[in-house]
Amino acid sequence: MESTAAERILDFAPIGMCWEVTRTTAESGGASFEAVNVLTPGFGGPPLHVHPEAEESYEVLSGTLDVRVGREWRRLGPGESVTVPAGTPHTLRNTSGAEVRLRNVHSPAMDFERFFRRLQTLVCHGGMKLPPRDLRSAVLVAMLFTDHPREIVSVAPPRRVLQVLAAVGRLLRFKLPD
Repeated sequence: MESTAAERILDFAPIGMCWEVTRTTAESGGASFEAVNVLTPGFGGPPLHVHPEAEESYEVLSGTLDVRVGREWRRLGPGESVTVPAGTPHTLRNTSGAEVRLRNVHSPAMDFERFFRRLQTLVCHGGMKLPPRDLRSAVLVAMLFTDHPREIVSVAPPRRVLQVLAAVGRLLRFKLPD
């Protein structure tokens, strides 16, 4: 089944990020999930995290991207790339003052596409703010992360903190999108 143009765009406008899905999980046969990400100036990035069973790569198409792999921050310009091995703490941000475009690949695809589609729904239609600035947003992020332990595990804040927040969310009957 082919996706429509609208399904190929994951617009995270409230947090300064937009993704154009260039290769869905289905299209790759599960080998990868790929997108071109557009990050606005000042985009703060996700928390420090690992992908326990998958590698992630970034290739800068335009602009300047800051990427942390392990304990080291690197600045990447157009044409430069980095691959983050499975289990390696990493994050990224845009401190350049200009838009950054990059190719982002998760291999194998696992359930990353579903994770990002759920995140987009929460940010754009569920009132979740990133970075979380209120209890509801923190709980929803925690619930999403703990619902995808093979795909993503937070390093900072620690996984245990997110597990406790997710339990609070379940007690409060918070729901994640399918």
